[in-house]
Amino acid sequence: MASETSVAADTLPPSGERRRDFIYVATGAFAAAGAAAVVLPLVNQMNPSADVLALASIDLDLSAIQPGQAVKASWRGKPIFARHLTPAEIDAAKKVDVSTLRDPQTLDQRTKAGNEQWLITLGVCTHLGCVPLGAGEGEARGDFGGYFCPCHGSHYDTAARVRKGPAPKNLEVPEYKFNTPTAVTIG
Repeated sequence: MASETSVAADTLPPSGERRRDFIYVATGAFAAAGAAAVVLPLVNQMNPSADVLALASIDLDLSAIQPGQAVKASWRGKPIFARHLTPAEIDAAKKVDVSTLRDPQTLDQRTKAGNEQWLITLGVCTHLGCVPLGAGEGEARGDFGGYFCPCHGSHYDTAARVRKGPAPKNLEVPEYKFNTPTAVTIG
């Protein structure tokens, strides 16, 4: 009988080791909880603030813009140009041989299907970031009737495609969708 007791005692770990294992696990759990308590606020502070989220998208009412006119708006701290193209401007833009353009895009690629009379672009010259003229009443529209960048002389046509000057690309078309025929959400 004594031999059975000694064998059983040899196979069981001492009670001190079980307590030590528990202390290691408990210490690790408390350390992980403490690290999470420190890291979560640091990561959360990198999220955009409420005023930035409010500017993530804007709604524009295009109903007051007459054919041939453009308006300026602000989105994410950048100017937006919304232009109501006339049928003549649409025809002229479609007649341009896109293979001759520095940044070849058709008018259909720059507008939404069914709303080709509305051209919405960022109002930032692709050369060095100046704001082109042409969206306001009486502003110079350049040699091609679209926009003119006074900083270095880039000229854009009515489809906001670069035609002359140092700008390497067309004015950028942001993500947008039409909610109604004259209401658009940008962003």
